[in-house]
Amino acid sequence: MVNCVIIDDNQNIVDVFSDLLEISGIEVIATGTDGMKAVELYEKFSPDVIFVDLVMPRYDGFYAIKKIKEVDPDAKIIVVTGDLTIDECDLLDLHKVTAVIYKPFDIHKVKQCITDVFLD
Repeated sequence: MVNCVIIDDNQNIVDVFSDLLEISGIEVIATGTDGMKAVELYEKFSPDVIFVDLVMPRYDGFYAIKKIKEVDPDAKIIVVTGDLTIDECDLLDLHKVTAVIYKPFDIHKVKQCITDVFLD
């Protein structure tokens, strides 16, 4: 079973996303609300994949992505976001983010994204 960590500052999104992943057979082993917690949880649990929101107060998703990639250059990071600017896309490319899922998320797209990530 694939396990994951979910990072988003909106607890409702964390709850719904967790439920969708669990229904899909993906174990949610931890959740957090900012980029610093993302790094801590990644180091503690070494999940198969981490889902990270980009826009969060204090330590955002870009902070998390940069720090996690320093710890583990092969980390599978899936960004979950409402929208991306061209500059943000460039930053994600620079840090070799695994995939992007757009909010509002669709369970079929999430499942397909997970399948694609683990079949590569």
